[in-house]
Amino acid sequence: MPSRNRVWKLVGLAGAVGVVATGALVARNERERRAYSPDEVRDRLQARLEDTGPSAGPDEGSTTSAD
Repeated sequence: MPSRNRVWKLVGLAGAVGVVATGALVARNERERRAYSPDEVRDRLQARLEDTGPSAGPDEGSTTSAD
């Protein structure tokens, strides 16, 4: 029976390590996200939009007409 307790302790320890590692990754990503100034964020979003190419807007390409 002592080996069964040891297994559960290891499972609990592995779970705790996983939670800590996930928290560290989230914190690192949050720091990277907050490191951008609002101007940098706008520039990056505009660059991504340009990379996607032209797309139909809400009024373009509609087949129905408003009467």
